[in-house]
Amino acid sequence: MAVQEGEIREEEEDEARVGSRKRKGAPRRLGKRKEPTAAVQEEWRWPYCSRYRSTCFLVMGFAFLLRVLVSLHSYSGAGTRPKFGDYEAQRHWMEITVHTPVAEWYRNTTDNDLTWWGLDYPPVTAYQSFVHGWMIHAVEPEAVALHSSRGYESPSSKILMRWTVLSSDMLVFFPAALWFINEFYSKYREKQRVWALAMVLLHPALMLIDHGHFQYNCISLGLAIAAAAAVISERRLLACVLFSLSLNHKQMSAYYAPAFLAHLLGRCFQSKNLFQALFGVIELGITVILTFTVCWWPYLESKETALELLSRLAPMQRGLYEDYVANFWCGTAMLFKWKQQFAMGTLAKLALGATISACLPSMVQQIYAPSRKGFVYSMLNCSLAFYFFSYQVHEKSVLLPVIPVSLLAIEEPQVVQWFIPFATFSMLPLLLRDGLLLPYIALMLLFFLISRFPTYSFERSVATSHPRLTRQLPTGFVVSSVLGAGVLHLMYFGLQPPRRYPYLFEALIMAYTFAHFVPLALYMNWKQWSLPRDVTVKQKLV
Repeated sequence: MAVQEGEIREEEEDEARVGSRKRKGAPRRLGKRKEPTAAVQEEWRWPYCSRYRSTCFLVMGFAFLLRVLVSLHSYSGAGTRPKFGDYEAQRHWMEITVHTPVAEWYRNTTDNDLTWWGLDYPPVTAYQSFVHGWMIHAVEPEAVALHSSRGYESPSSKILMRWTVLSSDMLVFFPAALWFINEFYSKYREKQRVWALAMVLLHPALMLIDHGHFQYNCISLGLAIAAAAAVISERRLLACVLFSLSLNHKQMSAYYAPAFLAHLLGRCFQSKNLFQALFGVIELGITVILTFTVCWWPYLESKETALELLSRLAPMQRGLYEDYVANFWCGTAMLFKWKQQFAMGTLAKLALGATISACLPSMVQQIYAPSRKGFVYSMLNCSLAFYFFSYQVHEKSVLLPVIPVSLLAIEEPQVVQWFIPFATFSMLPLLLRDGLLLPYIALMLLFFLISRFPTYSFERSVATSHPRLTRQLPTGFVVSSVLGAGVLHLMYFGLQPPRRYPYLFEALIMAYTFAHFVPLALYMNWKQWSLPRDVTVKQKLV
């Protein structure tokens, strides 16, 4: 009771301060229309003018420190010949983009052997590799020397490579997270917003993949979060630009595309007449086309060059999924051998049809009743649909649904506490191969500590359209779920699998986590349809 009374007093003090600022003439979020400059200043006022600003900056500093500590460990393919791993792929892309013409980056030539980690991400990744490659070339040319640098792993080059990811995280992902939290949780208490920011920045999955395994997901995911923040703040054209850039950095951002498409169309259809709705759709389409044109400009000189790039972005030969993925195709493969029963082309069509079907309920809801909150739920539901059913899925793809779950931290605190650890657990075989067991255990334990959300705050914060939505998960389910995961950890670390089934434990981890993801997807789709419709809001131009 003392804790609850203290929180009530704190909330009353916050409300009193807000009221005092309004009486003194501070800009209001509703009411009289603000000038664009004033609006931007109002949005970025938090956390710099917050009484929790020191805590907020402490969270960001701690998140940066954790990333540095994770980067001190091993990475994908460290010292593993003949082709090493993702670290070598990223380094090789820098080598190619620095030393060959733009038109040859996706083309098989004497200087660019596509069988050795050829570029298979969209142009913005190539431009990012070019920028980082020149930075490393200026300090240590041997690290990106053409042909002779394959498998180059000097201590100084590792520091440079790690720093490119750290700086990208700080320049893209961190500001995007701040912007989203400020927009989406603008009506929540400052302490709650700091906690929500911690959930976005401190969850273990992204840190282990980007700063351990070694990738640049922080750029594409950061751009997607920024695009979501632009949607929340009704800056639809800016949202189109930012999401197009995210899609042109990594094609996996397409996991969010149905949510953006459905919500923006729903907003256009809210217009009072058909002409305004049609003009809004055309305006969004032109913005996307122009952004793609700018990104693809060096490859539009000929049809052949554009097709070469497209063929690299859709490597059908990789198959339906890689390794052991906690999705539908891999989860049911023990009962039905999809890869053996169907040809590759047939599987691709099956995956496309299943993915579209799984996305449709979420899309229909946002077209019919678009809302800011429903849009974030739709990002989660559509990304889960892609993760479950799309073609060519690997373990790291679980990062796509993890992001919207973390963005819904205050709305769904128990889902955050439950889903993110299981999503990280689903990547355990990959992380163990990379030598990341110690940071995996440390970050998981840390997340369990910081993800605890006060029950009283949960009940006061979550505004739902259905009273049953605020009920907590059954204690028996949570206990049995965690115990089962603990047993699988002990089996995986301490026992030898049968010779006949050498990958038995990996298959069990995959099946166990997939069994947890399915009810989550069903619940979140139901929750999205239970949300109320937003009132119509005018689109902002900045």
